[in-house]
Amino acid sequence: MTDLITVAALQTAFCEERSTNVARIDELVKEAAANGAQIILPSELFEGYYFCREERDNYFEWAHPVENHPTIAHFQKLAAELGVVLPISFFEKAGQAYYNSVAIVDADGCLLGVYRKSHIPDGPGYEEKFYFRPGNTGFKVWKTHFGTIGVGICWDQWFPECARSLVLMGADVLLYPTAIGSEPQDPELDTKDPWQRVMIGHAVANVVPVVAANRIGTEAGQTFYGHSFVANPRGDKVAELGASQTGFVCASFDFGAIARTRASYGFFRDRRPELYSVLTTADGTL
Repeated sequence: MTDLITVAALQTAFCEERSTNVARIDELVKEAAANGAQIILPSELFEGYYFCREERDNYFEWAHPVENHPTIAHFQKLAAELGVVLPISFFEKAGQAYYNSVAIVDADGCLLGVYRKSHIPDGPGYEEKFYFRPGNTGFKVWKTHFGTIGVGICWDQWFPECARSLVLMGADVLLYPTAIGSEPQDPELDTKDPWQRVMIGHAVANVVPVVAANRIGTEAGQTFYGHSFVANPRGDKVAELGASQTGFVCASFDFGAIARTRASYGFFRDRRPELYSVLTTADGTL
């Protein structure tokens, strides 16, 4: 592993046609790679519209097993051609279970494995519990050609326990594929800034870069925020797209230097896990 690594977040709008969406991500991956990106993050569930805004059983037809998944296979080939790492978000069917998952494709095209989203939201416009079981993989990190990556999926990004776990497990960078936008029940509610701030907090508290990739556009009245970004371990947004920009942002980090800084801050030295048993409870009662 070389210490200086360039990461990228992709941002675009999507349609209902899988092949068109895959082609859009393919093009952006190539553009980001041409600009030096080595770890490239597309947004959540990019094969189609964000279908979880409503409960319709026909969308279960969009799910597919990992084995012989056409989109994953497409990006395995592209990753090998370009020599880049690609976390690929997809709607997974596993027997009679359905998951919101990410397949981790290494820079040689090998599939390193799958992470299944741990935290599943349920509310107007984000009715994911109708479609997905809570993930059963636990938090996972992946040793790639360009360092160890930790991936959470959208709602996971609001939970500090997820970020801390991934860095404890050795993640050099945190990646969050996302689909977040307007709230149908409250058009005045804008959560774009809190969404960014909570991940920036993870960057600071864990002394780790954070990459978040969101979608843009309006789908059946739901407008997605965009504002995909990269934050450094100080919490500075070092790269960011706007609310309607199609494209990518890149930033480079020296993972070795960050590891030394993390050690010198002492956050992990001074942790007191023996005091944290309350975190394993649902209601705070030990």
